[in-house]
Amino acid sequence: MITLRLYVAQRITALLMAPLVFGHLAVMIYAIQGGLSAEEILGRTQGSFAWFAFYGIFVVAVAIHGAIGLRTVAHEWGGLKGPLLEVFMWAVGLGLFALGARAVWAVTFA
Repeated sequence: MITLRLYVAQRITALLMAPLVFGHLAVMIYAIQGGLSAEEILGRTQGSFAWFAFYGIFVVAVAIHGAIGLRTVAHEWGGLKGPLLEVFMWAVGLGLFALGARAVWAVTFA
């Protein structure tokens, strides 16, 4: 049953990430073609709840999606099983979330 839940969670996060990836790429292409500097980009993102929400949702989706995917790889290729596999998945997920959340906070509020 947990495998089904993880499968569904990974598919839902993929559905969330798809438009966010396209949005992120569109913003990056716009910034590069517009010749914006890092300082100008940060000036536009500072204090913006919209950018915080956009990239915050992105980070949560990536952390969940990536942790589940690496759990599968660790099980199939690394032979991890049982509690060790679950600890690995949670450590990866929390690590990805911490790194992403720190970056989102720095870009929007620091």
